[in-house]
This record gives sequence, structure tokens and C-alpha cells, in this order.
Amino acid sequence: MTTTIYRARRIISMTDHEPEAFAVLNGRIVATGAATELAARFPGSERVDFGDGVVIPGLNDAHCHLGITAEDLLHLDLSVDAVHSLAQIIERLRGEAARTPSGTWLRGSRYDDAKMAEGRVLTRWDLDGVSREHPIMVLHVAGHWGVLNSSALELGGIDDASQPPEGGAFGRDASGRLNGILYEQAIFNYAYPATAKNGKTIAPPSAFEERLLGLARGVKMFHAAGLTSITDALVSPQDIALFQEAERRGTMTLRVNMLLGYEHYDAVRRLGIRTGLGGERLRLGGVKSFVDGAIGGRTCMMEEPFEGTTDDFGIQSVSTSDLRDLVRMVHGDGNRVGIHANGDRAIKLLLGLLEEAQNEHPHPEIHHRIEHCTVVSDDILARMKRLGAIAVPFGSYVHYHGGKLVDWYGSKRLERMFAHRWFLDAGIAVAGSSDFPCGPFEPLLALQSCVTRRGYDSVVMGENQRITAREALALYTVNAAYAAGEEHLKGRLAPGFLADFVVLGGDPLTVAPERIGALPVRETYVGGARVWREGDELPASRVHAHSSVPNHK
Repeated sequence: MTTTIYRARRIISMTDHEPEAFAVLNGRIVATGAATELAARFPGSERVDFGDGVVIPGLNDAHCHLGITAEDLLHLDLSVDAVHSLAQIIERLRGEAARTPSGTWLRGSRYDDAKMAEGRVLTRWDLDGVSREHPIMVLHVAGHWGVLNSSALELGGIDDASQPPEGGAFGRDASGRLNGILYEQAIFNYAYPATAKNGKTIAPPSAFEERLLGLARGVKMFHAAGLTSITDALVSPQDIALFQEAERRGTMTLRVNMLLGYEHYDAVRRLGIRTGLGGERLRLGGVKSFVDGAIGGRTCMMEEPFEGTTDDFGIQSVSTSDLRDLVRMVHGDGNRVGIHANGDRAIKLLLGLLEEAQNEHPHPEIHHRIEHCTVVSDDILARMKRLGAIAVPFGSYVHYHGGKLVDWYGSKRLERMFAHRWFLDAGIAVAGSSDFPCGPFEPLLALQSCVTRRGYDSVVMGENQRITAREALALYTVNAAYAAGEEHLKGRLAPGFLADFVVLGGDPLTVAPERIGALPVRETYVGGARVWREGDELPASRVHAHSSVPNHK
């Protein structure tokens, strides 16, 4: 096979030195150094010069949801990129209803109540005004609650007298009637096979071939943002089958580390499957569960109540006894857990369970992950350090939510949220993540958010947690690789590492911090093969010609 030598104005290798060029053979970097030296060492090699481009290692999102994205892209985009009011949401849903046979589900995702012009939440009665002939489900951007119309509630056997499932809650109006808002496990049972009982959701998933279309678009969207690897932090057996078929067809050009939904661990356990099983394209990274709710959804478990309330401390979405059993079992089997814990009360509860498991069955080589790990304290940091736990906080939430975070959590509490500076200073492994579709998937925007701590609305918050541009880049390269157990393969441009890299139209380490997110991604390579070039078109993901397709280019 032919060796290819790449050079550029700057190559940020994330090693102790920056080479002028690097050589790639059979999908891996085989050498780095001066371009002339490499040319002499590899006669007959191909040469690629990126001119004034800046090359960085392939970006790696340590926590997002590709399987959910594949489904969401088949339905209506109700994000702030597409709508700015409840009236626009209702208009889009009515248009979809007019073109869809009665009885067919209407679905929309990424609805952000905090950014709607009306200043109120969407309700069941808004959706009933769209249609009573179609079940309708609108998922909130945080992914931890959603709004259903009466038809959808009826299909789930829910009425005003119903009690929510364990770990879930129902919203009600002042008179006690259901307002159509379902929280945590209540909405999981409708929307997410990885957490629904027996893996079957009330709202049926799209057909397999349709989901492959959504997946193909999602993969290209991520490549267009410079992503070469991700951790899908909540997969079901259906997702794994989807990814495997895409790999067989050659459309799965993204590398995926998978956290299996806890509802499915028994099957994995019976087969004796261990963390790390798989190849360089798809691998099992551990088991996912939850302690609490969401930051943007305002359902996380807090030691102190949300701003403006006296008794709202959030929601625990999985019982302590069930979590204890899962952690003890997974840890005892020698596998890793990646458990969602946002609020400080949730994180402390989880740390207690991890400490119990480690004391009962010492496995110091297993570094469990705390997904999101948003609100921390000195005590939390010390306990994480002792355990060797990995933090996976949001990278772009300061930018995305802006000053609303102050309204919900207060300026003082924000000084210990998304605590990248504290994690790094304490010597705790910390990786960068988007949680997409719950936040923007573009990693360069996340770098900007971590460096500036400035919201989209120019509100600066928790500036004590600012980090440098190089530290931010490390979150999405070397640190994300470590969080997946792949630090020997990914995150650096060095001999022996996978030839996954990105060509940028500017330097993320020297550009003004507020411009990092605007740097163009010129090209993206996975295993030495180009998977994205600026100007490429994204594949279609919607199977119905009448439906619009969200464009995240």
C-alpha cells in the first residue's frame, strides 16, 4: 500500500513537539518529522500539502447520542434553529398533520421552552389543537421531558387518575389535570428504547431502513464539525444492530464507543461480554444508567433548591437500591459504568455507591465515568480523585443556555458548575462532551465556551472555571480518548495512532477565543481516508418529501 505524507502550516499533534509533517500507511500514522526526511524515508509516497491549513487530531465527543439523533432526524426539527415561538411549533405540526395519515405519530425534537417568544411552556391542549387524530410527541432539548397530546397519553394508558412510573413524574395544571408534560422515566417509556421497559417504547421507532438514512446524515453532520469519534452514551440492542449494518454498508465512517442502556445489561452479562469488546470502528465502552434529571430541563438533584423556589430539589430517576445493585454487579463483573449524575446531591449519592463497590471488590484498574458531573464541591473532587473516576461535563452549555443558567442556578452556584478548571487542577480525568441532541454538537463551539465562559447572549458566568485553548482542545482529543479507554489509539498525531485528523481554516490555539467556534472545518479524515470536505452536501435523512430536513452545516 502507498504511504501518504501530509504537511500543513501547523500540525498540533497534542504531543511534546509539533512535526512539520506526518506519514500515514494503512490507516495509521507511521512516522512524524520534517517533510524532507519523511520523503527520503518513504520513496514513492504520495504528498498532500494543506497549505495554510492547521491540522489537529480528530475531535472526539465523549458523550452524545447518535442512535437518538438517527431517529430525531427523521422527524420535525423544533430547535431554536428552526422555530422561535410556540405558534411556529404549532404551525409546523399542523402542516405535518395535514400531510400524514390519521393515526400516524407526529414527532418533533429539540424544543427549548426557555427560548420561545410566548414565555410559557407547550401543553397538551396546544397539541390537541393541532390534531386529536394523530398521537403527537414533542421532546424537550434536554431529552428528560416531553409534551404529549391526549391521543398519545391514551396510547400509553395515561389519564388524570394515573400515577407516574417510578423515577418519573407527570405535569399537572392548577386544577390537577394532566398538562401533557412527562418527566424522566415517564417520557423515557415513550421515546427511548435503551431505557424503556423491555426495550419497547410506546411511540414506535421508525423502520430500520429509514433509521439508516437518519444515521447517515448524523454521521456526516458530525464529520462536518470535525468529529471522527464519539461515545454514544445510551445505546439499545436496536442501535447496535443499526450501527453494525451501517458499518457493513460502508456508511459508518465515524468511530463509536458505546455505553449500553442498563435495561439490557442482563443479556450482555449472560454472554460474558466485557468492556472493550469490538474493533476500531465499534466497541462496547460500558453500561449507562441514571441518578437524576437534566440541567437544561431543570430536573437534576440538588443539595439546594433551584433559584426562585424553596422546595424543588429535582428528580431522582432511578432508585438508590436499583442503582446499588447495578453498580455492584457491573463493577464486580469487571466492567465500567458511565452513570448520569448532574446535581451535587446526585453525584454524592453515586460516589457512595462507587465507593461501596470498590471496597467490596477492589478493581483499581476500572475507572468509572460520571456523565455530566455538573455541580461539584471540594468534597466531590476529593472523592473522585481517590476513586480515579472520570468526569464527562458539558462543553457548550454556558454558550447554549446563556443567562438562563443564572436564573435557574444563581451566579454563585455557577462558579462550581461545568468545572473544567477544578477538574484539571485536581488531577481528575475530564473529557469534553455535547450530549447532542441536548446541546450543540459542534466541538469547536464547545472549546470557545470553555475558554470564554460566555453565553450566546454575552452573559459571562463561572469565569473562575475558564481554561486555556490548549486545555480545551485536550478535552476533545487526548482526554476523550482516555475516557473511552482508547488513549493508546486516539487523541494524538503520533506513530502508532489512528490517522484521524481534521484540517481547520485557522488556528484554535492562537485565534481570538470568541472566534474559535467560527473556525471553518476544511476537511476531516478517518483512518487516512477523507470523510468530509468543505462544500460537501449532507445526505437526506427524511423519507417523506413533504418534510423539511434540519441543516446543521
